[in-house]
Amino acid sequence: MNAFFEGTLLGLSLAFLFGFGPAFFALVQTGIYRGFFQGILLAFGIFLNDLLIVSLSIFGAASIMGNMENFKTIGIIGGILLIFFGIFTYGRKTTVEDAEDKAEIKEPHPIIYIGKGFLLNAVNPFVWIFWVSIIVGVTAQYSANTTKLILFFTGTLSVVLLTDIIKTFAASRLTKIITDKFLILINKVAGVAISLFGVFLIFRSIFDF
Repeated sequence: MNAFFEGTLLGLSLAFLFGFGPAFFALVQTGIYRGFFQGILLAFGIFLNDLLIVSLSIFGAASIMGNMENFKTIGIIGGILLIFFGIFTYGRKTTVEDAEDKAEIKEPHPIIYIGKGFLLNAVNPFVWIFWVSIIVGVTAQYSANTTKLILFFTGTLSVVLLTDIIKTFAASRLTKIITDKFLILINKVAGVAISLFGVFLIFRSIFDF
């Protein structure tokens, strides 16, 4: 089977089976509150972080990133950051009018959205561990053939980016039907989910379960 096609299959699995972490809720929120283009920028930031991890691993940095003590520290810090982000999200006050009038509010520079997506992914050590684990297995499968590895992960990351864009587009379309209660619900669900993930991350890092 073609390496690129196999990579796209992995990308689809990631998007629909493991694609509901903090980054997913951030994409949905950005699509609803800021719009489709801003959501794409956030998705691109997430993509850049995934690309960095994959590139480092393919070219020999997996052993460095495989240091579990480093992951414990990163996990605790990342978990704390996610909890604060979740609390802020949970308590955010928004109305339909705010969403409809977002064009009148001064937009942050596009690099802010890209940076947010990059950092949101970077502080999650599970993302790093997951990619390194996948790369170790795929490298063995293709006997460390660099060309095939690049084709494989080109397919994987392309699909992940495309599905993130689709999620953002779907969220941006919701602005036509949303109500104040719906916005409050989105904030609370996203806030709780992100905070719980942060708590889980801290416990997972400390107790290594």
